[in-house]
Parts: sequence; structure tokens; C-alpha cells
Amino acid sequence: MGRQAVRLIGLVAATALAAAGCAAERRAAGGEGPAGTAGVTATTIRVGGVLTRTSASGYSTKDAEIGARARFARANEAGGVHGRTIEFVGAEDDNQDAAKGDAAAKKLVQKDRVFALVPVHAPNFGGATFLERQGVPWFGWATGPQWCGTRTGFGYNGCLAPKPGAGSQTWWGNQMAELIGGSEGRSVYIQTTDSSGSKYGGRTIAQSFEAAGFTLVGVNSGLPAAAPPPDWLPYVNKIMTADGGGPPDLVVSIIAGTKFNTGLYGALKRAGYRGLLSDATSYDAAILKDPATAQALEGVIAAPMFEPFESKAAEIAQLKADVERTAPGTVPTQHLAIGYWAADIFLEILERTGKELTRERFLATANGSFSYENPGFGRIRYPGDHTEPNGCGALVRLEKGAFTVARNMKCFDNVPLR
Repeated sequence: MGRQAVRLIGLVAATALAAAGCAAERRAAGGEGPAGTAGVTATTIRVGGVLTRTSASGYSTKDAEIGARARFARANEAGGVHGRTIEFVGAEDDNQDAAKGDAAAKKLVQKDRVFALVPVHAPNFGGATFLERQGVPWFGWATGPQWCGTRTGFGYNGCLAPKPGAGSQTWWGNQMAELIGGSEGRSVYIQTTDSSGSKYGGRTIAQSFEAAGFTLVGVNSGLPAAAPPPDWLPYVNKIMTADGGGPPDLVVSIIAGTKFNTGLYGALKRAGYRGLLSDATSYDAAILKDPATAQALEGVIAAPMFEPFESKAAEIAQLKADVERTAPGTVPTQHLAIGYWAADIFLEILERTGKELTRERFLATANGSFSYENPGFGRIRYPGDHTEPNGCGALVRLEKGAFTVARNMKCFDNVPLR
């Protein structure tokens, strides 16, 4: 064999070795596993999230990252899932902007090479179409219609924006009826902002209270979503005359942001409103730090879709212990719980998928009659809950500067959305 041929063979061999080395480096960095799945190696599974850390209205879901980290840390301490630990790369901030959420999802998938997005907790998340097209699983709080009807988006509480004819939740109305001793002769008024998610939520929540026997006397979606209005009087006047010229027995706010609810409730109280107030976001320990905010929210009944932190359930004790080990001194918040339970469901599906992990196998497991019950958040059933909510929730009341459990977690049957 000639010298030139020998040199050529040597060059080909060196190139092959270099390529193999690069592939090994990609796998070690979480780029591709043995089956070619991004974010999976023999020993790790890489995930990252998208949150609304900051926004113009002050609304923030940043604590969801603490919750997810805490749940992943416990899983890793136990040896991971089928020998793989969770490599959490952190969460991107979408600033409550759909375009930024889309860019964040693309960064995590294309640059950071994650296997899945956990947690996704952003009311205006804009990355759904991209993730569905790429077949990338994502887990979080299904606050808008972008979560519904997908095969890759897994709301920890199902789909909260079902289409007409699909199941719609009744738990909020039923829990409130049981709390106050019945709904007969009781009226309810729903206040939302003009955002698509808030308006759609108002529609489904209105039906929840009607299904529980309340009389719906109004739904107002004219409140601007960008920032609280300088004058609450027009909205208050509508509420105070909604029930035959008088105030309703219950006002339900479907608004994202403490500033909004503080303004609305404070204005209602100054106008003499003495009825019940309820929303989905005021279960937040941060509000207790500001006396004016706490006073405005005094007596408000929040409706979290998980078992309250004040509960004596073993699962809540475990959550708080996990958080304390991961972030000592952290006060649990609703957003923290959402990140924690989203991560918990993701881990359960990983466990059931088995050691041979690809996105295709993971999605086949998740969407193949998957059912999981946990007293911490109720129950979840896929693929059914891609199109309807899980039907579970609790009630918490703010009394004298402290939260108390008004109703423990309970699940109710859904009814078709009109």
C-alpha cells in the first residue's frame, strides 16, 4: 500500500474518531441521548421552564421555579427516575408577553436542548404552537386556551378553557355553596379583564356557579388588562346595582394580579359592599406584608386548585419539607405549589414511561389512559384532561391577617360547557 493511501486511511480514521468524540460530548452536555432524544443522557434528563417573572401589572409567577426545584431535588436525592437525575436549567421570563414566551420556548428547545418544559406558568404563554409542532412536552398551569386540545401540553389541573360541549368545572361554585350552607336565592357577579384568558375564565366560572345553583346577575369583561384603572367607580356602580338594583351576594374576580383585586375590593368596600368576595389569585403570603393590601383583601375567599398549605395532609407536609431543604426560609405561595405539582406529575409520567426514554414514548405513556391521584392537587386524567379541567379545588379565607382552610380539596363532576 502506498504512503498516500496510508495517509488517507489515517485521515478518515481520525475524522471518524473526532466525530465520535463530538457526539459523546453532545450526549454528555445533554444534547442527545443514545436514542437521539434531546436532553436525555444515560444519567440525566434536562428540563427548563417559562414563567412570568416580571410584568407591567406587577403580576409574577417566579415562585413556581422554587416549587419545581424542590420536587426535582427530592427525586434526585432518591436516585432520580430509572437512574437518571433531573438537570434543571432554570426558567425564562416572558414578561407576560406572548412573543417573548415563544422566543423563550425556542431557546430552551433549540439552544439549551431540553427534553421538556417544566414548569410553564405564564398567563399569555406564546410557545404552545412551537412546542406542539416539535413534539416537546410542557407542564404547568393551564391558564388559557393555548393549553387545550394539544397532545404535548399538560396542565396540572387539566384544560381550563374547554370548547363548547366539552366538560367544564363545577367545583368552585359547589365548594362555595357548601361553605355558605347552600346557593338557593344567592346571586353572583363575575368581573374579568378584557384579556382573552380572563374573559374565557369568566365564562367557565360563571357556568360553575350556575351549575351549583347560584343566580348569575352579571359578567363584566370591560376592565383593561394592562394596568388597574385610575377610577374604579364605573365598575363598582355596575356591581352595586347588578341584582335588581342592589348588590349581589357574591362577587367573583377573574383577574391576574393583586393590584387589580386590591383596587376592586377596596373600592367595593368603600361603596358599602358587604357581600362575599372570591378569586383565584389572592391566596398569596406576600399580601400579608402590606397592611393596606391585607385590609383590602380581608375576608376574601381564594380558590386554589391544590390543597392549602395550612392543611394537615401528609402531602402538604412533604411539600413544605422539600421546599425548606431546597430554599430554607421560603414562605410557600400559590405559584410555588403550581411549580411543585407540575413537576410531580412530570416525574410520575417519567416513572411510568420506563428506562427507554424518548419524547415519543413519554407522550404515548402520558396520553395512553394515564390517571394519577394525589391529595395535594386532586386528580389528573390524560388524554381526557387535555380538553377539560380536572374538576378539583379548595377554598381559603383571609381572616385577621392569616389564611385559614375554608374547604379542603375536593373534586366534582364537570358539566358540558354551553
